[in-house]
Amino acid sequence: MHKFRALLTSIGMLAALMVAAPASAAPPSPLTIPAPTGKLYVGTKTFHLVDQARVDPWVPESGARQLMVTMFYPAWRALGAPHPYMTAGEARLFLDWLGASEVPAEQVAQTKSRAWVNAPAAGGSFPLIVLSPGFSYTRSTLTGLAEELASRGYVVALIGHNYESYGTEFPDGHVTTCVACGTANSVQITAVRTADVGFVINRLIGPEPVWPQGFNIIDTKLIGMAGHSIGGNSASQVMLNDRRVLAGINMDGTFFAPIPATGFTKPFLLLGNGDGHVPGGHEPSWDRDYPRLAGWKRWITFKKSDHASFTDLTVLTDQLGLSEPGGLEGARGLALTRTYVRAFFDQHLLGQPRPVLDGPTPENPEADFWF
Repeated sequence: MHKFRALLTSIGMLAALMVAAPASAAPPSPLTIPAPTGKLYVGTKTFHLVDQARVDPWVPESGARQLMVTMFYPAWRALGAPHPYMTAGEARLFLDWLGASEVPAEQVAQTKSRAWVNAPAAGGSFPLIVLSPGFSYTRSTLTGLAEELASRGYVVALIGHNYESYGTEFPDGHVTTCVACGTANSVQITAVRTADVGFVINRLIGPEPVWPQGFNIIDTKLIGMAGHSIGGNSASQVMLNDRRVLAGINMDGTFFAPIPATGFTKPFLLLGNGDGHVPGGHEPSWDRDYPRLAGWKRWITFKKSDHASFTDLTVLTDQLGLSEPGGLEGARGLALTRTYVRAFFDQHLLGQPRPVLDGPTPENPEADFWF
């Protein structure tokens, strides 16, 4: 588990800065996630899914494996209530874990997004993208990416892996925390998430879809996956085990569960921070596994980025004045992540060539291409 702690070092440093903030400081302004850049409105719908075929691996006495899944999708109109970024209970647990007890939970819970709860879906058929957050991160931290993809014509399933994050609230009001943190085996976590993803896809496009309206707008033959941290490792394992998933992205995740020597030919993208995930950096699994990718592939890193740069977390801490100086600004990190993730799925699910994937561009000088 020391590798997980190393991955979260930057967050711990931000937490220390939060604790050090004087009590007399003025309350921060309302927080916001940069607006998505697509032309489509974004709707959301959240589901509580129960996999009766599996006992929860982290808390067996809780019974069947339960997941909270938030869908983001192209909407016809901006109707309904604004999408809540987190519940207050989730935000409080997350901030407490960061050591940021002085930050009001409402400041995070009420972060403004650009999606509308239960908005009517747009007409059409859209690819499905599954997103899996980093270990201990709440699923909310990939909201900015999910909204972007939905605004560009994708249906997105953002999975909350129960007992693997600091703060998951269920419809009955109970909130679970990260039981797996500090005790779980990283390979086991990846295996659990691989099973979670397969179950969610089954519930969305299987014979008894949990969301009939969504089933009608999902192109069941065009499915991709992206994950942050161990969610990225899970993406490669899903690619190996689920033929329905055609293209995948690992965002700054160690390959704890390695890609086998036989590899696979499906397109795969590596997006990493500019320190540990450069060739020959202190995280060696990319050097080992990149040659095993036998299909279309890219290895891209962002200068001055860190582990959180591919999520909303740095976006929020920048607005609170709590980020470390000298790093990649949160809004810029999110913009880069959106650019390359969107381009990858456009090219490999929709068949629309995206030259931004071919090499460095003047518009994105932070992006380094390797091999």
